[in-house]
Amino acid sequence: MRYLGVPFVQSRTLKCSLDAAKRGFYRAANTIFGKIGRIASEEVVLQLIKSKCVPVPLYGLEACALNKSQMASLDFVVNRFFMKLFNTNNIDTVKACRIGKTRGEI
Repeated sequence: MRYLGVPFVQSRTLKCSLDAAKRGFYRAANTIFGKIGRIASEEVVLQLIKSKCVPVPLYGLEACALNKSQMASLDFVVNRFFMKLFNTNNIDTVKACRIGKTRGEI
């Protein structure tokens, strides 16, 4: 069921589906990468992602509380973006970049 653009799934408790939100984030981020690629600096790409892509999965999240696995699922999306941006597969490097580059904002 979808209400005001927020998809809900069948459950005993009120639960939102994050699949469309994650797909939207990936679509927006890949569009930015497709247009500017590696031409722009990391700071420019981060600012574009922060302003254009991060609001996509956040839309409607205040409608229902997220459990721990849903939070980890959204965190995974952001981690994968940083892995692509900084060309690494090391999660420790990604965590350091997230804290250092964004000052805890993403």
